[in-house]
Amino acid sequence: MLKGLGAMGDMAKMMKAAGEMKSKVEALQEELHNMMVEGESGAGLVKATCTAKGELKALDIDPSIFNPDEKEVVEDLILAAIKDAQQKASDRAQQEMQKITQELGLPADMKLPF
Repeated sequence: MLKGLGAMGDMAKMMKAAGEMKSKVEALQEELHNMMVEGESGAGLVKATCTAKGELKALDIDPSIFNPDEKEVVEDLILAAIKDAQQKASDRAQQEMQKITQELGLPADMKLPF
């Protein structure tokens, strides 16, 4: 269809590929809001669930850790679980984006915006 157009054909092909990439990235953005990851600390005593975009959705705290004398320990466990969940969310989002770059034949280490 674009044969014989030279550079114009190449440009049209690049524009089409860019449009496909944009559509896939937008779809992934939406999916990342629905993907859930779980982080934990204290051998599972505190669990944090967040979306793959890093939005905290839930905390599950084992009641056995509620000791008024250990308030700081509980706070540290909660923060550690949240950070773990957010790191896993970031890793998951990166993995999903790498799938898109591979599908489009782009270099695996190419960084696309989120």
